Amino acid sequence: MDHTGISETARILSEALPFLQKYDDQVIVVKFGGHAMVDATLAQQFARDMVMLKVCGLNPVVVHGGGPQINRMLDKLNVKAEFRDGLRVTDPETMEVVEMVLSGSINKSIVSSIQQAGGRAVGISGKDGNLLTAKRLTKEKKDAATGTITTIDFGQVGEPGEVNTEILYTIMKSDAIPVIAPVGIGMDGLTYNVNADTAAGAIATALRAKRLLMLTDVAGVLDKNKQLIRELKLADVQGLVDDGTITAGMIPKIESAAAVVSSGVDGVIILDGRVPHAVLLELLTPHGVGTRVSRKGA
Repeated sequence: MDHTGISETARILSEALPFLQKYDDQVIVVKFGGHAMVDATLAQQFARDMVMLKVCGLNPVVVHGGGPQINRMLDKLNVKAEFRDGLRVTDPETMEVVEMVLSGSINKSIVSSIQQAGGRAVGISGKDGNLLTAKRLTKEKKDAATGTITTIDFGQVGEPGEVNTEILYTIMKSDAIPVIAPVGIGMDGLTYNVNADTAAGAIATALRAKRLLMLTDVAGVLDKNKQLIRELKLADVQGLVDDGTITAGMIPKIESAAAVVSSGVDGVIILDGRVPHAVLLELLTPHGVGTRVSRKGA
């Protein structure tokens, strides 16, 4: 009998031990989005990975997005989009669709996948148990010619306010994985659509998570030679933005990651969700697959 394959499996499992000890009983928040959400195989692997983490003694918390699915449903229902300063305005009709898709079909699909993989999951939105309160997002814009400042209102688009962690701890203590749709409730009683990255950051901060993993459709932060930057200290972030190393859509992600680290989370990892088992590779192997933003490489 050829024991090569068996020995290799044993070696990999053995290598994971110090990482399992490091993360034992720690909260790991995972923002699930991008290609990994819409590719059936990757979505199934993600669900298995969440169950694996839970079985190994970690406490995964999933926060998901759903932009492409929302856009498809809005098109299907012929709901016309209005944009202000490049951002979609969420009017009451649009908000109904956003909530239906996020809290309904997407959320329950992820819950179902985790349960099919042998785990337990509880799907909730930020409205449940006042988990996530939201503040109305507005933006000030200055007219270059006149100097006049106008306030742009995006409708029912919100920023995270308070996070009520009690409901999440209750779910985690019952051996289940919370799966959260980023829909918040305002002090005005209105429902707000909250950016999934921002919501995940607020929830990670409130839970004092050990790690926040943000699944994206890029390898991570690249240097000017297009090579992956594996470790990025908080003090170095602004310099890389200023010198043009970090550009375009990565700027808000890295600024959000830096804010989360500054607020107390040990590390935020921006990683490629298109890589099979990216979460396990990042957390439980010496190699990692993304860019980690931390205070001191903690």
